[in-house]
Amino acid sequence: MQDIVSKTDLRTELLARRAAMRPEERSAAARPIRDALLSVPEVEMAGTIAAYASIGDEPDTRSLLFALWKRGTYVLLPILLPDGDLDWASYEGPDSLVPGARGCLEPSEPPRGPGAIAGADVVLTPAVAVDRTGVRLGRGGGSYDRALARVGPAILTVALLYDGELVDALPAEPHDQRVRAVATPSGGLVRLD
Repeated sequence: MQDIVSKTDLRTELLARRAAMRPEERSAAARPIRDALLSVPEVEMAGTIAAYASIGDEPDTRSLLFALWKRGTYVLLPILLPDGDLDWASYEGPDSLVPGARGCLEPSEPPRGPGAIAGADVVLTPAVAVDRTGVRLGRGGGSYDRALARVGPAILTVALLYDGELVDALPAEPHDQRVRAVATPSGGLVRLD
């Protein structure tokens, strides 16, 4: 994959690979990711976790969100703003999600402001791929780069991926925000350099 120079080409290739997965493969990936994350010490001790409601071919987060919420963790989910930035509101169970912008499910609770992510003890983020230094390839809108820029350096930031999406190297730009770990079905939590 290192021969692919463009983020756009790489994103297209990886999203096509996800789309080719059978629904049962995608479904089977959710449980080991959830179980790995629930046993991470930072997640176990977190009072507040910023996460996201998965859409489309992303690794499914529904059971993870529900498990965190039932455990008593305060879960923040993003609300996509018209300028592409992310606001945050509390997750109050599966019935609290409503359709939002670009096919996203968003919390129906009152927004707490884009800076609310700075109060999270752990941040879970979507990604198309991540490299071994934490460079994250998203969908190209920059929403999570802006949000992750508000997160302190000691906070565990984790991208949820399918197997094969943790790669050796990705093209990076100055505005790209790195994650500190990834969670995959086969590898569990992998901390990055």
